[in-house]
Amino acid sequence: MAESEPLLSRVRGGRGRHCGVGSPAFRGALGGPGAEAGWDLCFDQAVVFIEDAIQYRSINHRMDARSMWLYRWYYSDTCQWILSFTIFLILCLAFIETPSSFTSTSDVRYRMAPWNPPCGLTEGIEVLCLLVFVADLSVKSYLVGWVQFWKNLWLLGYLLVLIVSLTDWTVSLSLVCHEPLRIRRLFRPFFLLQNSSMMKKTLKCIRWSLPEMASVVLLLALHLCVFTMLGMLLFAGEKEDDGQDRERLTYFRNLPEALTSLLVLLTTANNPDVMVPAYSKNRAYAIFFIIFTLIGSLFLMNLLTAIIYNQFRGYLMKSLQASLFRKRLGTRAAYEVLSSTAEGDGQPRGVGVKPQDLLQVLQKVQMDRTYKQAIMEMVRSHGGSLLSADEFQKIFNELDKRRTKEHPPWPQYQSPFLQSAQFLFGHLYFDYLGNLIVLANLVSICVFLVIDADVVPRNRDDFVLGILNCVFVLYYLVEMLLKVFALGLAGYLSYPSNVFDGLVTIALLVLELSTLAVYRFPHPGWKPEVQGLLSLWDMLRLVNMLIVFRFLRIVPSMKLMAVVASTILDLIKNMRAFGGILVVVYYVFAIIGINLFRGVIVVPPGNGSLAPDNGSVACGSYEQLEYWANNFDDFAAALVTLWNVMVVNNWQVFLDAYRRYSGPWSKIYFVMWWLVSSVIWVNLFLALILENFLHKWDRRSHLQSVSGVLETTYEMSTVELLFRDILEEPAEEELVEKLKRHPHVQLCR
Repeated sequence: MAESEPLLSRVRGGRGRHCGVGSPAFRGALGGPGAEAGWDLCFDQAVVFIEDAIQYRSINHRMDARSMWLYRWYYSDTCQWILSFTIFLILCLAFIETPSSFTSTSDVRYRMAPWNPPCGLTEGIEVLCLLVFVADLSVKSYLVGWVQFWKNLWLLGYLLVLIVSLTDWTVSLSLVCHEPLRIRRLFRPFFLLQNSSMMKKTLKCIRWSLPEMASVVLLLALHLCVFTMLGMLLFAGEKEDDGQDRERLTYFRNLPEALTSLLVLLTTANNPDVMVPAYSKNRAYAIFFIIFTLIGSLFLMNLLTAIIYNQFRGYLMKSLQASLFRKRLGTRAAYEVLSSTAEGDGQPRGVGVKPQDLLQVLQKVQMDRTYKQAIMEMVRSHGGSLLSADEFQKIFNELDKRRTKEHPPWPQYQSPFLQSAQFLFGHLYFDYLGNLIVLANLVSICVFLVIDADVVPRNRDDFVLGILNCVFVLYYLVEMLLKVFALGLAGYLSYPSNVFDGLVTIALLVLELSTLAVYRFPHPGWKPEVQGLLSLWDMLRLVNMLIVFRFLRIVPSMKLMAVVASTILDLIKNMRAFGGILVVVYYVFAIIGINLFRGVIVVPPGNGSLAPDNGSVACGSYEQLEYWANNFDDFAAALVTLWNVMVVNNWQVFLDAYRRYSGPWSKIYFVMWWLVSSVIWVNLFLALILENFLHKWDRRSHLQSVSGVLETTYEMSTVELLFRDILEEPAEEELVEKLKRHPHVQLCR
């Protein structure tokens, strides 16, 4: 492929999809408004392609002037904020709808009758949300074209979910909101899924990894079945009072009970309880449980983690490679569009892009100002020479880096004394002094908490602590003012740590002044009174504890800790996709749990306040542990219950309680939740942590071996950039071939 050959057609017509009329040669030949319109269309196409590349979006959408206006409006911050808020609103309806979560407690013994909204209130909000989604689907369908729409499974699923939701909404109103089941509530998380490309990638990776996961799960099931049969044979028991019989009656009564006991043992939640009856009789019985735990928990479960990590990492790399391809395709398409304007003015046909044309395009592109300035500076550095495809791409490689924020310059003082003071209070050692003062503040609070632990509140004397707090708050105020003097207000606010310190200092100052105004200055025997839940004094001490976060400043100076801290920060920044998947799973299982188990947990008649030592209930049971607040009577309670089961600590208590209150089939629900949450999602999260940390550790070791120092100015900012170093650049031929098949831009070769 010759570099000088144009990729985009310069043939006029074609339903307004081409920008060839905007070339200088063509514009000079024709002139007039038609050429100017073609020129603007050409630049607008380049703007859209670059924005698609920045956001890793597909470029397969309509490219005429009206469609591009609609496209940019749809992806504007305002429109996307409205769509995100609508998704958030429709998901939050589960807290308000019947059964409402508007009660102070979910404990069935003390919970009052909840407020339930009148029929039509939540339904009215819901239909407004659904209409927004209908508009969203209509715009997306128009932009991609109807041919692409019928090939896109996500858009078809979007249409199906909207049809089901609107139909079910109509049924609800016709039954005056007394329908036994609202099917549309199960489909609401779909709106969250379809709006996130990264969540779609994650879901696809999970689906691709399921066959490998299923093989290990099958081994786990076989392991459980074999040891279940061995256990039932081993603990048959002949005497009613021996250890074998107690083991059988408690944990191996029948096949379902035995399977449940060993499944819970697989998570070590009932260890060593399940072993104690038989082990008390004969220590040799411990061998059975130890071998089961070694094979199941330590071998098969960790093997499952390894398989999930390996498979998910491979599929995630494929997905991220596709994202990189879309990014490079967008920038290449922008190059081809702009290169069609580079002929004329004595230049050869189609040899590159004029820097002034690219600068004009960049002015219209919606992107971070820091990146835009860096890219425009690189473009200006090329002078008036045309940009080749490689040079054009290298310019946009700046998007792969996280720019180091430049702080405003320090104020200029004429006085030598002020200059010396500025140097002193702007020095790093002044921060170290502040950290020592903070440490002394925290130590003083902890010491007085220990001293006053055994003193009745009304007998405490807070005189010394009150004086110390006044001194510390005064120091924080002086420190803040001195830093503002040294760095300037803009320079002080350019550091996030200073912003945090300043907010905490202002909060401490307000509370301290309020405390002094209400309780006067500390004196011997001084004790602020508690008014309401917390006194001003208690609030002051709580806010004071926030100062501990100032110690996070020392993390970057400790290289090993810096790697761990940067890993945590990257995970927090890029957890939206994984967190979104977890929200979807929680939402669906909570709705299913409400429909299955709502109202099944009831307090036994005449025994509404069971005490822990009540002999009428079994030790370690749901009733004896007073787990009454863990139920599925409303959405908020269901979420907390699912969380407690996901942690798997004492989850056998939930299995036993719901078996007794609702039936043995309830175990299927909880086991499925354990598989999805604790086995699959937690291991996926672990895989992301391992890959992120190992990538940073290997990169750190490489940098140290090359330069002997740790580079800290380059940081990953997105999941795509997290693994950028190990992704392959797409070949030139692949990009050109893909551009040739663009459904809305006609090509000439």
